[in-house]
Amino acid sequence: MQEKQQKDTKLNRRQFLSGVAAASAFTIIPRHVLGGTAGPAPSDKLNIAGIGVGGMGRENLKNMAAENIVALADVDWEHAKETFETYPDARRYKDFRLMLEEQRDVIDAVVIATPDHTHAVASVAAMQLGKHVYTQKPLTHTVHEARVLADVAKEKKLVTQMGNQGHSGEEIRLETEWLQDGAIGDVTEVHVWTDRPVWPQGIYQRPAKMELKKGLDWDLWIGPMRYRDYNEIYHPFKWRGWWDFGCGALGDMGCHFIDHPWTALKLTYPTSVNASFSMDFTEEDIWQKLPLGETFPKASIITYNFPAREGKPALKLIWYDGGLQPSRPDELEPRRRMPTNGAIYVGSKGKLLQGDGMVRLIPETAMREYTIPPKTIQRIETTHEQNWIDAIKASKPASADFSYAGPLAESVLLGNIALKFPYEVIEYDPVNMVINGNEEATAMLKMEYRKGWSL
Repeated sequence: MQEKQQKDTKLNRRQFLSGVAAASAFTIIPRHVLGGTAGPAPSDKLNIAGIGVGGMGRENLKNMAAENIVALADVDWEHAKETFETYPDARRYKDFRLMLEEQRDVIDAVVIATPDHTHAVASVAAMQLGKHVYTQKPLTHTVHEARVLADVAKEKKLVTQMGNQGHSGEEIRLETEWLQDGAIGDVTEVHVWTDRPVWPQGIYQRPAKMELKKGLDWDLWIGPMRYRDYNEIYHPFKWRGWWDFGCGALGDMGCHFIDHPWTALKLTYPTSVNASFSMDFTEEDIWQKLPLGETFPKASIITYNFPAREGKPALKLIWYDGGLQPSRPDELEPRRRMPTNGAIYVGSKGKLLQGDGMVRLIPETAMREYTIPPKTIQRIETTHEQNWIDAIKASKPASADFSYAGPLAESVLLGNIALKFPYEVIEYDPVNMVINGNEEATAMLKMEYRKGWSL
């Protein structure tokens, strides 16, 4: 039955447009359909497909509802039910590969919001067909995949966007303008933290096999990874903490919050990274530490060292998760709360505190004495998703296109490799994509793909 449903979904662009034209005599036909080489006209509606539409993908599509949502792929039709009902005319699939094959002449652009381990295979498959792509953060599951996505997007000249929506917001623009104005002098240290994880971590063994839930194609959910039996602890949402499927708290929030200093301070690849994390001990021997298990640790601290650049000094960035935070700065007034998720910039002339929608110098006297500079960075008045749509129609880069997002994700994900080598320092060579002197760590920059799945 499922095979028949999927085979019945074939529809080419000419058939689709003729159906729309029959409904309205005033439909504007895109220039590229008429044989021109330019992108869609600004008045055009794009034909958008979604891959992974039961969670964040549903929210992304809501912000694109003014376009034509023409096809939806999700391995769990029960979880995706609300999205399917919202777009009843969209063709439905379980396997995104079949959707891309059958709808390649219809689709203009693809939104990808699957678990992290399938971001890259879906994104590359879409881009190889010439489709513009919006891929959720942290963009990819591995460092190598982030480089591949940036390279393919450049080669195919596509409009891309990573789903770190704060990059289109006001907060990042304010702190960038203030820091580049010299509000706190030369910045040499940044502390960034998150309240994540809010899902299970610190688990050392795989759970037992459970009966498969209704509507879920588990083999497709596993995708390119090594096969394991189904358990509800993985899906939905709780996959983030498992090494094989997610990227932990750092992957979930690093491309949001490290994005701020990355942008404001014009960071590039780190030269070295080191990490430490919370430990558990065996019941038999309280002095016997347990190694990292099937999941990320409950809490971690990861330190990135960035080189000097463009007249700016070298910089140390320290990441905290699992409820850990940096020491409360003395400059912060006793009654003022530290943000739940945020950053402290340490400069030669003062400190800047950012987070939870706030940007301010500390202490309060420094904020009162500071003359806020003019707003010199262009503001984005729409959503992050609409920014991508507008960029496609204007044939220009989106806010967080892969030429920017790729190196950011690549750098963030190095922190997860450092977790595998606690209390050591990994030194990264971005030109050759190796961890100097550590073949085991270098191998972790990539992953092996199950048969039938590849980049």
